[in-house]
Amino acid sequence: MTRLTTGGALVLALFACLPGLAAAQAGDDTVKKIEEYRQALAGGNPAELWEARGEDLWKRKAGPRNASLEACDLGKGPGVVRGAYAELPRYFADTGRVMDLESRLVHCRMTLQGLTAAQARARPYGSGTDRSDNEALVAFITSESRGVKMNVPQSHPKEREAYQLGKKMFFFRGGPHDFSCATCHSESGKRIRLQDLPNLTEAKDAQRAYTTWPAYRVSQGELRTFQWRLFDCFRQQRFPELEFTSEASVALTTFLARNANGAEFNAPAIKR
Repeated sequence: MTRLTTGGALVLALFACLPGLAAAQAGDDTVKKIEEYRQALAGGNPAELWEARGEDLWKRKAGPRNASLEACDLGKGPGVVRGAYAELPRYFADTGRVMDLESRLVHCRMTLQGLTAAQARARPYGSGTDRSDNEALVAFITSESRGVKMNVPQSHPKEREAYQLGKKMFFFRGGPHDFSCATCHSESGKRIRLQDLPNLTEAKDAQRAYTTWPAYRVSQGELRTFQWRLFDCFRQQRFPELEFTSEASVALTTFLARNANGAEFNAPAIKR
């Protein structure tokens, strides 16, 4: 705990220096320096606190049925978490649907622990002292795929359908600003303030971006999941709210996750 607390303090102190850094340097050099900070701080990533809590939640008996999640099948057999996230989203025969990690967790919390759909989907994103069980579980499960190469399948027709729907969503323009995901993420070299925007139509950028979520956000003091990243992108586009674990969210995740195939997963990471 001392190591983690110290790491968190270093994160805040070092990132507080970034405005001065930006004033002194520009262009690619600034992005390079930010990446160096991320790498230097990774050893004290506060996301480890979420991972530990998530492991406890995975093993703890809860719900009306007083059961743990250890029998949850994430695609590699009941209870197998190692490498499971690197192969999600995927088709599950027991539901007849393509599911990402969070929609599968909702399913397991309902079928194994006896929670209602509303209870299983409650508080997907934490805020302050109102911690989210979902974010903790995601942190733990994704950490078990570190070093595993992304291998999202497309063998089932419904997996291919989800990919194509996600692709259409990525390029769909709408809302008051006529935005799409591609508006920010289909050209190289774009940036918002200090934040470089990955070109998700290019394999290298798509792999780098997807494999570093979830991530601890220094500016928020929270661990954020990939579902939250999509939710917040929709908010910034002034689109209707992206419903947690919806077919649309799973399809868009399928498109982006599949594009990251072949890259080693390296999250939970740390971001500004």
